[in-house]
Amino acid sequence: MSEEIPVKDVTPINASEQYEGVSAKVNGKLYVRAINGFFNKLRTFSLWGLMLAYFITPWININGTQAVWFDLPSRQFHIWGLTFWPQDFILLSWLLIICAFGLFTITTLAGRIWCGYTCPQTVWTFIFMWVEEKIEGNRNQRMKLDKAPLTKSKFLKKLSKHSIWIVISFATGVAFVGYFYPIRELVPDIITFTIEDHWASFWLLFFTLATYGNAGWLREMVCTHMCPYARFQAVMFDQDTLIVSYDERRGERGEGRGARKKGVDPVEQNIGDCVDCSMCVQVCPVGIDIRDGLQYQCISCALCIDACDEIMDKMHYPRGLIKYTNEHALKGNKVHILRPKLIGYASALIIMVGIFIYSIFDRTPMEIDVIRDRGALYTNSSDGRLQNSYFAKVMNMSTNEHNFTVTVEGLPGGELSGKTTIHLMPGDVGTLPLNLKAIPWELEKSRTDVRFIVTRDDGLVAEEESRFIGPVGR
Repeated sequence: MSEEIPVKDVTPINASEQYEGVSAKVNGKLYVRAINGFFNKLRTFSLWGLMLAYFITPWININGTQAVWFDLPSRQFHIWGLTFWPQDFILLSWLLIICAFGLFTITTLAGRIWCGYTCPQTVWTFIFMWVEEKIEGNRNQRMKLDKAPLTKSKFLKKLSKHSIWIVISFATGVAFVGYFYPIRELVPDIITFTIEDHWASFWLLFFTLATYGNAGWLREMVCTHMCPYARFQAVMFDQDTLIVSYDERRGERGEGRGARKKGVDPVEQNIGDCVDCSMCVQVCPVGIDIRDGLQYQCISCALCIDACDEIMDKMHYPRGLIKYTNEHALKGNKVHILRPKLIGYASALIIMVGIFIYSIFDRTPMEIDVIRDRGALYTNSSDGRLQNSYFAKVMNMSTNEHNFTVTVEGLPGGELSGKTTIHLMPGDVGTLPLNLKAIPWELEKSRTDVRFIVTRDDGLVAEEESRFIGPVGR
């Protein structure tokens, strides 16, 4: 994915002479130059890893069930062997809060590395850019192709590029829908044109078009104009946050940046190390000039670092004219890695992750909900005892069928009558009408707290509190 950057021994490295176009955009379109280097390889590794995980995960089965499957019609959410229900949505709230604090923590520590290495928009955009480069050529070749009149060769190249983009977009849509619609049924249904679920068809079309539009056409505009993260990131930055920065003291030394012959010592000539080649601008996927300082559009992808390091190597200058650093380091001040804001974010994150993990493994895969009959406070039974009526809803939240038995505790002399045992299939909810009786003179107060306990056939227990109401006690 890299292009050789020509640096000749006798001619100066001058952007206007060697490279076609100094600005990031040409005729309103951003042409990104491919570059190779450590950070590009790191991003490529993360990119392909995320892509493989996204496309392969729906095909993994655990105990006969798709590993990650959000079964909306059945209101079951299967995630790596665990089954969640709508009653577990509190865990989703916790997860979203954890993600937010995770983002706050990593942004305070290392800036927008999420955007540069793991954001889906970045991942798919780089995939589309890679396809574009392979078909239409490098940056200069793409600019010349767009300027050239429409020929058979140009038409075929454009057709091939957009066709592959659409295929990738369609595969993206299939994988996404496959998290909600069993993918082993979805793919055959697509091939045979027998999808009966209209919502599945809608989201398949929607994500195909969204991926094609965002990664193929909008690209950097999504990051700069549509993504809210770019706007509020500055709130989390401080002078010790790791960011991609240009060393202005070194690059603008003396008479400043400028073209020169290879081998010229910038210190002896009293000029900056920056040769003004504009490579940092040409490789930037959002089209900014990092030499103008930190800008909200920067996604910390570090491509400008790779490009600048390559030029520095060719000029036999030290690397690091553009690098990951922070404002304190650039000014020569002491860097504080551990600071109150970062410690606060990290501590809150660790505590919430611990609570979340405990909640997941402590959750009970069944539930009982007791509703007291409000038609009457209490009634008198034929044997002289007081009676309260209830409806106990029992939910089987496991993936196996079970028998459930309901008992009651907390009421002196209390007796539960009615059907107290029920057999439920996975995901079923059963209702048991129950009557709870008590001897009037054994009641100490008019309202007595009681506990309804449901016991599964394997000994698992869940409980729900309610009240028994009678006349004022003695």
